[in-house]
Amino acid sequence: MNLKQAKVLLTGGSLGIGKATAKMLVDAGAKVVITGRNEDRLKEAAEETGAQYVVADVSQPEEVKHTYQQTTQLMGGLDVLINNAGIGGGFSPLSEVTADDFLSVYSVNVMGVAMMSQLAAEIFKKQGHGSIINIGSTAGTKGFERGTVYASSKFALRGMTQCWQAELRKHNIRVMLINPSEVTTAFGNKDREERDEEANKLRSREIAHAITSALQMDDRGFIPELAVWATNPWK
Repeated sequence: MNLKQAKVLLTGGSLGIGKATAKMLVDAGAKVVITGRNEDRLKEAAEETGAQYVVADVSQPEEVKHTYQQTTQLMGGLDVLINNAGIGGGFSPLSEVTADDFLSVYSVNVMGVAMMSQLAAEIFKKQGHGSIINIGSTAGTKGFERGTVYASSKFALRGMTQCWQAELRKHNIRVMLINPSEVTTAFGNKDREERDEEANKLRSREIAHAITSALQMDDRGFIPELAVWATNPWK
Protein backbone atom coordinates (compact mmCIF):
# COMPACT_ATOMS: atom_id res chain seq x y z
CA MET A 1 0.00 0.00 0.00
CA ASN A 2 0.99 3.58 -0.45
CA LEU A 3 1.56 5.05 3.01
CA LYS A 4 1.12 8.61 1.77
CA GLN A 5 -1.97 9.88 3.62
CA ALA A 6 -2.77 6.36 4.89
CA LYS A 7 -4.78 6.47 8.14
CA VAL A 8 -3.17 4.35 10.84
CA LEU A 9 -4.32 3.50 14.37
CA LEU A 10 -1.52 2.15 16.56
CA THR A 11 -2.04 0.90 20.12
CA GLY A 12 0.70 1.09 22.72
CA GLY A 13 2.29 4.02 20.94
CA SER A 14 3.91 5.96 23.76
CA LEU A 15 7.14 3.96 24.07
CA GLY A 16 9.45 1.52 22.35
CA ILE A 17 8.24 -0.26 19.24
CA GLY A 18 5.02 1.74 19.11
CA LYS A 19 6.70 5.12 19.23
CA ALA A 20 9.39 4.12 16.72
CA THR A 21 6.74 2.78 14.34
CA ALA A 22 4.62 5.91 14.64
CA LYS A 23 7.64 8.06 13.75
CA MET A 24 8.57 5.91 10.75
CA LEU A 25 5.02 5.89 9.42
CA VAL A 26 4.58 9.64 9.84
CA ASP A 27 7.90 10.18 8.07
CA ALA A 28 6.53 8.03 5.21
CA GLY A 29 3.54 10.35 4.90
CA ALA A 30 0.92 8.48 6.93
CA LYS A 31 -1.55 9.98 9.35
CA VAL A 32 -1.18 8.20 12.69
CA VAL A 33 -3.16 8.05 15.92
CA ILE A 34 -1.43 6.38 18.86
CA THR A 35 -3.09 5.11 22.02
CA GLY A 36 -1.93 4.30 25.53
CA ARG A 37 -2.91 4.64 29.17
CA ASN A 38 -0.50 7.36 30.26
CA GLU A 39 -1.42 10.76 28.83
CA ASP A 40 1.89 12.43 29.72
CA ARG A 41 3.89 9.81 27.83
CA LEU A 42 1.43 9.84 24.94
CA LYS A 43 1.62 13.60 24.61
CA GLU A 44 5.42 13.48 24.60
CA ALA A 45 5.45 10.68 22.02
CA ALA A 46 2.99 12.57 19.83
CA GLU A 47 5.22 15.64 19.89
CA GLU A 48 8.28 13.54 18.99
CA THR A 49 6.63 11.57 16.20
CA GLY A 50 4.09 13.92 14.67
CA ALA A 51 1.23 11.56 15.51
CA GLN A 52 -2.04 12.41 17.23
CA TYR A 53 -3.13 10.53 20.34
CA VAL A 54 -6.09 9.08 22.24
CA VAL A 55 -5.83 8.03 25.88
CA ALA A 56 -7.30 4.54 26.11
CA ASP A 57 -6.86 1.10 27.66
CA VAL A 58 -7.43 -1.67 25.09
CA SER A 59 -8.57 -4.06 27.83
CA GLN A 60 -11.67 -1.93 28.48
CA PRO A 61 -14.49 -2.37 25.91
CA GLU A 62 -15.90 1.14 26.39
CA GLU A 63 -12.45 2.66 25.88
CA VAL A 64 -12.02 0.63 22.70
CA LYS A 65 -15.26 2.14 21.36
CA HIS A 66 -14.08 5.58 22.47
CA THR A 67 -10.83 5.04 20.58
CA TYR A 68 -12.65 4.46 17.31
CA GLN A 69 -14.97 7.42 17.86
CA GLN A 70 -12.00 9.71 18.46
CA THR A 71 -9.94 8.22 15.64
CA THR A 72 -12.76 8.81 13.16
CA GLN A 73 -12.96 12.44 14.25
CA LEU A 74 -9.19 12.93 14.06
CA MET A 75 -8.49 11.20 10.74
CA GLY A 76 -11.85 10.77 9.03
CA GLY A 77 -11.38 7.05 8.45
CA LEU A 78 -9.04 4.09 8.89
CA ASP A 79 -6.79 2.04 6.62
CA VAL A 80 -4.51 0.24 9.07
CA LEU A 81 -4.74 -1.10 12.63
CA ILE A 82 -1.50 -2.02 14.40
CA ASN A 83 -2.11 -3.99 17.61
CA ASN A 84 1.08 -3.23 19.47
CA ALA A 85 -0.18 -2.82 23.06
CA GLY A 86 0.92 -5.74 25.21
CA ILE A 87 2.08 -6.64 28.68
CA GLY A 88 4.25 -9.36 30.18
CA GLY A 89 3.27 -11.78 32.91
CA GLY A 90 5.03 -12.26 36.19
CA PHE A 91 7.14 -14.98 34.52
CA SER A 92 6.48 -17.22 37.49
CA PRO A 93 7.11 -20.97 37.67
CA LEU A 94 4.03 -23.12 37.10
CA SER A 95 3.69 -23.73 40.84
CA GLU A 96 3.12 -19.99 41.43
CA VAL A 97 0.92 -19.03 38.47
CA THR A 98 -2.50 -17.62 39.47
CA ALA A 99 -5.78 -17.04 37.68
CA ASP A 100 -5.24 -13.29 38.11
CA ASP A 101 -1.95 -13.56 36.21
CA PHE A 102 -3.82 -14.99 33.24
CA LEU A 103 -6.66 -12.48 33.46
CA SER A 104 -4.41 -9.41 33.56
CA VAL A 105 -2.22 -10.50 30.64
CA TYR A 106 -4.94 -12.02 28.48
CA SER A 107 -7.18 -8.95 28.92
CA VAL A 108 -4.60 -6.93 26.96
CA ASN A 109 -2.66 -9.41 24.81
CA VAL A 110 -5.67 -11.43 23.66
CA MET A 111 -9.02 -9.81 24.46
CA GLY A 112 -7.81 -6.28 23.80
CA VAL A 113 -6.41 -7.24 20.41
CA ALA A 114 -9.62 -9.09 19.53
CA MET A 115 -11.85 -6.15 20.45
CA MET A 116 -9.70 -3.65 18.57
CA SER A 117 -9.60 -5.92 15.52
CA GLN A 118 -13.33 -6.61 15.57
CA LEU A 119 -14.17 -2.93 15.08
CA ALA A 120 -11.42 -2.43 12.51
CA ALA A 121 -12.70 -5.42 10.52
CA GLU A 122 -16.19 -3.89 10.41
CA ILE A 123 -14.76 -0.71 8.91
CA PHE A 124 -12.49 -2.54 6.49
CA LYS A 125 -15.25 -4.86 5.22
CA LYS A 126 -17.52 -1.91 4.45
CA GLN A 127 -14.82 -0.09 2.49
CA GLY A 128 -13.43 -3.22 0.84
CA HIS A 129 -9.83 -2.95 2.04
CA GLY A 130 -7.63 -2.62 5.11
CA SER A 131 -4.64 -4.04 6.94
CA ILE A 132 -4.28 -5.39 10.47
CA ILE A 133 -0.84 -6.00 11.94
CA ASN A 134 -0.56 -7.90 15.21
CA ILE A 135 2.67 -7.63 17.19
CA GLY A 136 3.33 -11.06 18.56
CA SER A 137 6.59 -12.54 19.80
CA THR A 138 8.94 -15.38 19.05
CA ALA A 139 7.64 -16.62 22.41
CA GLY A 140 4.43 -17.34 20.53
CA THR A 141 6.22 -19.94 18.42
CA LYS A 142 8.23 -21.69 21.14
CA GLY A 143 7.60 -21.64 24.88
CA PHE A 144 10.26 -21.02 27.52
CA GLU A 145 10.79 -21.66 31.21
CA ARG A 146 8.50 -19.49 33.38
CA GLY A 147 6.69 -18.32 30.26
CA THR A 148 3.36 -20.04 30.95
CA VAL A 149 1.24 -16.90 31.00
CA TYR A 150 3.04 -14.64 28.53
CA ALA A 151 3.98 -17.25 25.93
CA SER A 152 0.51 -18.78 25.95
CA SER A 153 -1.02 -15.32 25.34
CA LYS A 154 1.18 -14.91 22.27
CA PHE A 155 0.34 -18.42 21.08
CA ALA A 156 -3.31 -17.36 21.34
CA LEU A 157 -2.59 -14.21 19.35
CA ARG A 158 -0.90 -16.26 16.67
CA GLY A 159 -3.92 -18.54 16.47
CA MET A 160 -6.33 -15.60 16.24
CA THR A 161 -4.23 -14.07 13.48
CA GLN A 162 -4.45 -17.25 11.42
CA CYS A 163 -8.23 -17.41 11.95
CA TRP A 164 -8.66 -13.81 10.79
CA GLN A 165 -6.46 -14.40 7.77
CA ALA A 166 -8.79 -17.22 6.71
CA GLU A 167 -11.91 -15.16 7.45
CA LEU A 168 -10.97 -11.75 6.08
CA ARG A 169 -8.92 -12.37 2.92
CA LYS A 170 -12.08 -12.51 0.80
CA HIS A 171 -12.79 -8.94 1.92
CA ASN A 172 -9.38 -7.70 0.71
CA ILE A 173 -8.21 -7.37 4.31
CA ARG A 174 -4.60 -8.26 5.04
CA VAL A 175 -3.86 -9.67 8.51
CA MET A 176 -0.17 -9.93 9.38
CA LEU A 177 1.81 -11.10 12.40
CA ILE A 178 5.21 -9.66 13.33
CA ASN A 179 7.17 -11.69 15.89
CA PRO A 180 10.06 -9.76 17.47
CA SER A 181 12.71 -11.59 19.40
CA GLU A 182 14.22 -9.75 22.39
CA VAL A 183 14.15 -5.97 21.90
CA THR A 184 15.73 -3.39 24.23
CA THR A 185 12.54 -1.52 25.20
CA ALA A 186 10.62 -0.79 28.40
CA PHE A 187 8.73 -4.08 28.03
CA GLY A 188 8.64 -6.01 31.30
CA ASN A 189 10.07 -3.04 33.22
CA LYS A 190 7.63 -2.25 36.03
CA ASP A 191 8.65 1.43 35.95
CA ARG A 192 8.11 1.55 32.16
CA GLU A 193 11.51 3.17 31.67
CA GLU A 194 13.25 2.56 28.35
CA ARG A 195 16.31 0.34 28.59
CA ASP A 196 19.61 1.49 27.17
CA GLU A 197 20.29 0.17 23.69
CA GLU A 198 22.80 -2.66 23.42
CA ALA A 199 25.09 -2.74 20.40
CA ASN A 200 24.07 -6.17 19.09
CA LYS A 201 20.51 -6.45 20.37
CA LEU A 202 17.40 -5.51 18.42
CA ARG A 203 16.14 -1.95 18.75
CA SER A 204 12.61 -0.69 18.35
CA ARG A 205 13.51 0.73 14.94
CA GLU A 206 14.24 -2.73 13.51
CA ILE A 207 10.71 -3.83 14.33
CA ALA A 208 9.31 -0.53 13.07
CA HIS A 209 11.14 -1.17 9.80
CA ALA A 210 9.59 -4.65 9.53
CA ILE A 211 6.10 -3.26 10.17
CA THR A 212 6.49 -0.42 7.68
CA SER A 213 7.97 -2.69 5.02
CA ALA A 214 5.16 -5.23 5.42
CA LEU A 215 2.57 -2.50 4.94
CA GLN A 216 4.31 -1.06 1.88
CA MET A 217 3.96 -4.26 -0.14
CA ASP A 218 1.35 -3.80 -2.86
CA ASP A 219 -2.11 -4.69 -1.56
CA ARG A 220 -2.33 -7.68 -3.87
CA GLY A 221 0.04 -9.51 -1.52
CA PHE A 222 0.83 -9.75 2.17
CA ILE A 223 3.26 -11.41 4.57
CA PRO A 224 1.26 -13.71 6.87
CA GLU A 225 3.97 -13.99 9.52
CA LEU A 226 7.43 -12.52 9.99
CA ALA A 227 9.97 -13.14 12.75
CA VAL A 228 12.77 -10.67 13.45
CA TRP A 229 15.90 -11.88 15.26
CA ALA A 230 19.09 -10.13 16.29
CA THR A 231 21.88 -11.40 14.05
CA ASN A 232 24.47 -12.01 16.78
CA PRO A 233 23.24 -10.88 20.23
CA TRP A 234 26.06 -12.72 22.01
CA LYS A 235 28.94 -10.82 20.38
